[in-house]
Amino acid sequence: MDVSKVNPFSMSRRQLLRVGALGAGAVCGGLALPRLLQAEAEAPQYGIRPSADNCILLFLDGGPSHLDMWDMKPEAPEGIRGEFKSIDTSLPGYRMSEHMPKISQLMHRATVVRSMHHTVNNSHGAAVYTALTGLDRGEIGGLVAQTDHPCMGAVLAKLRPTPPNIVPHVHLPYITQEGAGNPPQPGFFGGFLGRSYDPLFVLKDPNAPDFRVPELTLQNEISSARLTDRRHLFESIGAELPLRTDRSPASEMTSMQSRALDLLSSEKTQRAFRLTDESDADRERYGRNIYGQSVLLARRMIEAGTRLATISWAPDANATWDTHGGNFEKLKTTLLPQLDAACSSLVTDLAERGMLERTIVAVFGDFGRTPRVNGNNGGRDHWNYCYSLMLIGGGFKGGRIYGSSDGTGAFPASQALVPGDIISTIYHALGIPSEHQIFDKFQRPYPVVPAGEVVYDLLA
Repeated sequence: MDVSKVNPFSMSRRQLLRVGALGAGAVCGGLALPRLLQAEAEAPQYGIRPSADNCILLFLDGGPSHLDMWDMKPEAPEGIRGEFKSIDTSLPGYRMSEHMPKISQLMHRATVVRSMHHTVNNSHGAAVYTALTGLDRGEIGGLVAQTDHPCMGAVLAKLRPTPPNIVPHVHLPYITQEGAGNPPQPGFFGGFLGRSYDPLFVLKDPNAPDFRVPELTLQNEISSARLTDRRHLFESIGAELPLRTDRSPASEMTSMQSRALDLLSSEKTQRAFRLTDESDADRERYGRNIYGQSVLLARRMIEAGTRLATISWAPDANATWDTHGGNFEKLKTTLLPQLDAACSSLVTDLAERGMLERTIVAVFGDFGRTPRVNGNNGGRDHWNYCYSLMLIGGGFKGGRIYGSSDGTGAFPASQALVPGDIISTIYHALGIPSEHQIFDKFQRPYPVVPAGEVVYDLLA
């Protein structure tokens, strides 16, 4: 009998005797109850054995310049190659921007794709939606709607749910707007799965001295005992209500209230938000800014059991990586140093904790930037025809440079991919087939990824 596939809570007496016959040696060898439970949890639920359990997405909202980060063109003509020099990395033969020196020493762990493209070149919101869901709706797809395809965290909450006292997916530190004062971008919400599948939005600055999440903090006048009483009352009332499957506002509120009670009483979740438990040195490593501390908080949430954490790296689409003007100055002085510190610290910490093997770290944005530098203080404009991204851990190959662009970084030269291919591959690593069907409130079926294929060559 393969003991690693046994669920101890569903064993027959005969199976229990057979496991017991293995004796103390099996337990001493590491095959104790927690290992049995872990092995059962890792068994394929949808015909795929997952290589990852969690994902942290560093979403560089606005469009990071591939030509000044991952896919530099030192031999290109002046006005295309840019101002930055390239440096050696830990992957022999691969060079990247001089302003990411710490990440450069982790490239032996990374997969870099240099042949991404899609159809959206104007609307950030539409490009964000395409990048995050794999559904390319063209330029018109830039507004949030209840009929939107759900974000990755919502799908994971549906198909690989966490225990009730664990936040299934978290989004921080901004709900990015399409522009300052404009509506939020699509692609970050529960969509047609319903509001109860929205992430927990943490919209406070984790770098602030008084950082706390009041939504997950008991008020002084409410004791743990009183919270327990409220839970019992809530459950007794809920037991009297008819079962609802229509995800109406009332039923979704009930679901969210139940989850809130679970989280309020969860010490594990409460502890994850205590950034003061981290040493000053560790906090400095990630960067004492809103993004660095958000990445640190994301790591703590994953350690507490959260399935997916998304950092949207901009308050609005034009605020950070949308470098139409001053591209090189912004990248050199702020954006790349912050990303370099936070991302390298995250990957290093996950590796040292033995978590990187089961955690995907994904770094990408909505599109790239134009090969030709414009006259706006050395800026680069939107460019959807070719861009790059990086994936580390969770079953993705280390030291893999996939695809290539032409001599100016304008178009894919080999192995072109679309966002649906990347999203499908991430889901596959997380144990979910991209063609698996999910249903809206009218029970209409949709594939997990509307368009795209698993790229097995990216996986170990």
